[in-house]
Parts: sequence; structure tokens; C-alpha cells
Amino acid sequence: MTLLLLLALQATSPETDAVMARSRREAAAARQAALPTPVLPLAPETAAKLQNCLDSAMADPEAGIRAANAWRMAGGSFHARQCLGFSYAKADRWAPALVAFEQAAEEAERANDSASSARLWAQAGNAALAGGDAAKARDCFDAALARGMPDGLAKGEAYLDRARARVALNDLAGARQDMDSALDFASQDPLAWLLSATLARRTGEMPLAQAHIARAVQMAPDDASVALEEGNIAILTDHTDVARAAWQRAVRIAGRNGAGQNGVGKAAADSLARLDARP
Repeated sequence: MTLLLLLALQATSPETDAVMARSRREAAAARQAALPTPVLPLAPETAAKLQNCLDSAMADPEAGIRAANAWRMAGGSFHARQCLGFSYAKADRWAPALVAFEQAAEEAERANDSASSARLWAQAGNAALAGGDAAKARDCFDAALARGMPDGLAKGEAYLDRARARVALNDLAGARQDMDSALDFASQDPLAWLLSATLARRTGEMPLAQAHIARAVQMAPDDASVALEEGNIAILTDHTDVARAAWQRAVRIAGRNGAGQNGVGKAAADSLARLDARP
């Protein structure tokens, strides 16, 4: 392996960049769109208004913003602010989305609905991450977890997202602690295994990286980001044939998804080119 190839892999994390990009669009939108059943059930009228508001935002974010603000002025409480935050997120307006989710979380807390407050703080954290404010995101996830989220996937995702924030802040030790907690509660999420493997690679824990990327590959064999990271770990552990096959798979998958010249596909193609250029 050439020094150039080794340094290129250690200095950059294209797979994490790809996941972050996906999170900005999917986690901050699709995850925010998911509405877990609250501990305090919604009245049918409130549930209908919330759904109508979210539907408006899905069709047209600006219409969602108008609907949410009108509902808020009419006494829609934190549910209206939640829809407002979602609408801003759909429009990629992360700063106002963050404010709306923060205000919704605080209002839910005043209404003694800690479960909704925790969920809304987590959504605020995702908006902050999408907007590039990792420190604010970490604080929001701190608030979400402090509300006593029940054990399960949502709690695991909050730990996972806080780990992402800590990686961005170069707090790799704290990120590992959160990642381990994420795997305890969200072991069915291949993204958790992928990011854990990436973090282990960055910190030089190669046996852990190998074990966790193997889990990610098993769970998501057709994910280009997973294939890319499998190749990165393989090349650093002197498994050249495995690396080549993984990067080739990443290129194929990305090409099928129309992303062959960008993001993961390009990173895998570049790695293959460096590999082929070795003396």
C-alpha cells in the first residue's frame, strides 16, 4: 500500500460525509415526519389538524409554514410549532426549523408531556446538525436524553445522532460512548454499525472496525456507503482483494442510484484509481 493511499483514507471520511448528506435530507425530514404515538394521546381533533398541517408541508413547505403559523396563532400549542419546524425542514431552512423545534420542546415540557418534549429536542438536534451547528446539536440531544426517553429505537437514534455531533466536534471518546449506547438500543439500524465502524477506523481500532462493518454489510448489502467503508477498512488491514471488490460494488450501487459521479460513487472510484496506480 502506498503512503499516499493510506493518508488519503485516514484524512477523509467520504462515507461519513455521504451519511451526513443523507441525514440532512432524510433524517431531518423523514424522521421528523414520523410521529410516534405519544404517551399522552392526542385528541382526535388535534391529531387531524396536525396531520393536515404536515400534509400541507409535504406538498408545499411554504403552505405548511402558513398553515402552522395560523394554527399556532389560534392556540395550536406545541403541535403547531412541531409542524412549523417540519415545514421549515422540508424547505431546507434549518435555522428557523431549529428555533421552531426548540420552542415546541419547551412548550411540551410546560404541558407536562416529557415524551413529546424529548422527541422534539431530538428533532431540534437534527435540524442543528443539518445546519452545521454541531455544538448546538449536541446540546439538543443532551436535552432529549435528559427527558428520560424510553429504551428502544428512538433512544438509540438519539445516542447515534449525538455521536455524530461529537465526531464533528472532534470528541471521539465521547462519540464512542454514545455509539456503544446507540448499538445497545438501535442494533437493527445498519447506519449505527456503519458509523461505529467508521469511528473505529478513525481511532485505529481495526478489529472493532472489521467486526462492525461486517454487521453493516450483512444488514445492508446494497448500500453504497457501507460498501465504500468496507473497502476503506479492508485496505487498511491489508485485504486488497476485499477492498477492490467492495469499492467496485459501491460504484455499481451508486451508479444504479444515479449518484455514480457524486458522493459515495466518486469516492469509491477515486479509491479504485489510487489502488490501480500503485507500483
